[in-house]
Amino acid sequence: SNKILRFEIISEGGVTGTVADPRIILKKALEYDATNIILCHNHPSGSLQPSKSDILLTQKIKEAAGCLDIRLLDHIIVSSEGHCSLADEGLLY
Repeated sequence: SNKILRFEIISEGGVTGTVADPRIILKKALEYDATNIILCHNHPSGSLQPSKSDILLTQKIKEAAGCLDIRLLDHIIVSSEGHCSLADEGLLY
């Protein structure tokens, strides 16, 4: 069964954005012997719509994680309006 092993803040940014480095994300997953990961980030604008860069980054991390036998379970966007699961939206193909 899945259980949260660790919660990590990988990157912090301003209102206009931040940089999430897939190498740092996956390094942390390997440090904790994770077999699954869930990504989460906020949209200060309040929009729950995944941006093109959100989707591209998600796919990049999913592919790289797969090479390390780590499964990306979800990428969740949160805002003052609620949350959006990229898995529920069918965007983790």
